[in-house]
Amino acid sequence: MRLGVNIDHVATLRQARKTFEPSPLFASLLAQQAGAHQITLHLREDRRHIQDEDLRLIKKLVKIPVNLEMAPTEEMKKIALEVRPNRITLVPERREEITTEGGLNVVSLEGFLKEYLKDIKAVGIEVSLFVEPEEDQIVASKHVGADAVELHTGRYANLWNEHQRKELKKELERLKKASIIAKELGLRVYAGHGLTYQNVGDLVRELKGYVEELNVGHSIVSNAVLFGFERAVREFIERMKDGLKY
Repeated sequence: MRLGVNIDHVATLRQARKTFEPSPLFASLLAQQAGAHQITLHLREDRRHIQDEDLRLIKKLVKIPVNLEMAPTEEMKKIALEVRPNRITLVPERREEITTEGGLNVVSLEGFLKEYLKDIKAVGIEVSLFVEPEEDQIVASKHVGADAVELHTGRYANLWNEHQRKELKKELERLKKASIIAKELGLRVYAGHGLTYQNVGDLVRELKGYVEELNVGHSIVSNAVLFGFERAVREFIERMKDGLKY
């Protein structure tokens, strides 16, 4: 199972003073050196953390794949076609939210997304959609031409934090069922949101063989502030490996 390191919150810290440090590029290079398989970053419409130049520099200088999270807008499509990340992940976006609060409603956007994605797919960029682990959203993702889905693990993370073991087990089953449906449709399966050093082991144990990749940001950046970026990435990879042993 691969690890994509989301470096958004390195930029959040920088933008608190609107200065030049800490550098999302340097964080990406350190994550690469520590064994990360991908760099994930979200270029938001309000540019609250990652800036356009961050994306361009990271795509140019980082050797591992770059996954651009973005809202399905014409501005973001233009940037994606110019920079050519290895993957785009379409996510919902509201200006008032602190972080992405749920999956993209692909069902309601099906006609729009089918047309929107044509130019992106034509240049060979992989397309992933960030969705709730629900059958109708996954089927719609296939219909619009996605190559992959990233399952929203926010509910899992919240239940884990609240020690609701019975509901947690149900949510893991829901994630597993969604993964199976996606794979049967020929979609690659990724997962992310709210994952931490503490809760990732249970998730990996249940979803290994179904989910190919996890995308994790806040927890890694939080630990990096205290222990350093390379150590934070390496230790998260070790937690994932621990989950694969059982």
